Amino acid sequence: MIKPPSEQPVHRAPAAFSYEEDPAVRPTIETKHRQRKPGSFTDEVVLTADEDDPFLNPEKDVPPVPGAVPRKRGTSFAKIAAAAFGILFSLAFGLWTDSLIRNLFSRADWLGYAALAALAIGVLAVIAIVVRETAGMMRLTAVQGIKAEAETAMVEAKPAKARALVKRLETLLSDKPETAKGRATLKAAEADIIDAPHLIALAERELLAPLDRQARALIVNASKRVSIVTAVSPRAIVDLLYVLYEAARLVRAMAELYGGRPGTLGMIRLMRDVLAHLAVTGSIAVGDSLVQQVLGHGLASKLSARLGEGVINGLMTARIGIAAMDLCRPLSFHALKRPGIGDFIGDLTPSMTSRDKNS
Repeated sequence: MIKPPSEQPVHRAPAAFSYEEDPAVRPTIETKHRQRKPGSFTDEVVLTADEDDPFLNPEKDVPPVPGAVPRKRGTSFAKIAAAAFGILFSLAFGLWTDSLIRNLFSRADWLGYAALAALAIGVLAVIAIVVRETAGMMRLTAVQGIKAEAETAMVEAKPAKARALVKRLETLLSDKPETAKGRATLKAAEADIIDAPHLIALAERELLAPLDRQARALIVNASKRVSIVTAVSPRAIVDLLYVLYEAARLVRAMAELYGGRPGTLGMIRLMRDVLAHLAVTGSIAVGDSLVQQVLGHGLASKLSARLGEGVINGLMTARIGIAAMDLCRPLSFHALKRPGIGDFIGDLTPSMTSRDKNS
């Protein structure tokens, strides 16, 4: 059916139409395309360094675990009470001993002399224990004193204080054969270095670098033993007791390595400082950070439940060793890099991490 001409569509040629611009938009468009004269800026532009850029270094956003420091000790009511009751019990023991010896002399002279001999031997043994514990505490105090004085000497303009500090450090580590080469290097360069920070940095590299390598070996060996034992032990109480045993051994070995050689009271003091540091930094429990470090290395899919628990307990022991290293080291980490927990993951699972690198 053919439509009439009036109903057929009309084809029009293209044309241009003008429209009225919105007055609210016109100033914006004119301002946008307006050309401005060159000008100067008075504000100073500060560029962020590459090492501080969080987009180039994501690890900058994660605060590192702070180093362990000794607890501040002072007078407290608990210490006053312990001292008062200690004096009271000492007086009571003295009266009881005097009464016992008098009664023995009244029975037989030889019994009284035997009691006096036993008392003399006991007193001499107690004196020896007190001397040993006092010497151990003095050595720990000397180590902490060197560390505190080093922080002050590094900001001194004159090197006299730094030279005296290095001499004390050499005396502390004089019985360590690993430091013989470092002591010779320091003696040869004694007159050449006049800058206090450089002198202390040289002493740290030459004297403490060999000991730091041994300390790392101590941490690795203790962590491996804990990892293996806790992976095969049948009871959780066995895991706990063995971790405590290895932690005590590791703290004592670390103190002896750096010249501390603490006694029983010194060991109790060090263990309290280590546990206090772990409690403050949230590392006393096996938390999310350790699990994330294991997961981040792709080990979760390759480890069984018991073996994974052993690896995490080994990492926990490594953290205890790092805290003990911070406390027992006579100088803080400045010239040398402080070890982190990630440095020991490859040692606890060498075959798996090497397989990950190859793949």
